Amino acid sequence: MEGFIADYGMYLAYIMVVLAVVLAIVFPIIKSLDEPKKLVQAGIGIGVLIIVYALGYVISGSEVTATYIESGVTTESLSHAIGGMLTMVYILMGIAVVGIVYTELNKAIK
Repeated sequence: MEGFIADYGMYLAYIMVVLAVVLAIVFPIIKSLDEPKKLVQAGIGIGVLIIVYALGYVISGSEVTATYIESGVTTESLSHAIGGMLTMVYILMGIAVVGIVYTELNKAIK
């Protein structure tokens, strides 16, 4: 019984995860086809994320140190891409913190 669960249960779990991911992507797209303005807003959001990543990619370095090599980062392009992702996260976190502080100050003043 344990072999059955280990063999087929994992495959069933993989299938369920893939199905959940596909449904999580497909259903919002189908729903937004009813309201094209929401689809345009989503496209603008994705465009902004691409621009922020491009900014992070330009800012980040491409050095490969011994620590990076131990972690599996062996090429300059991979180091540059990871640095761009990390910089993007830092920029978005900064924007979120500024937005939270602004919102709280705005509520306190009103």
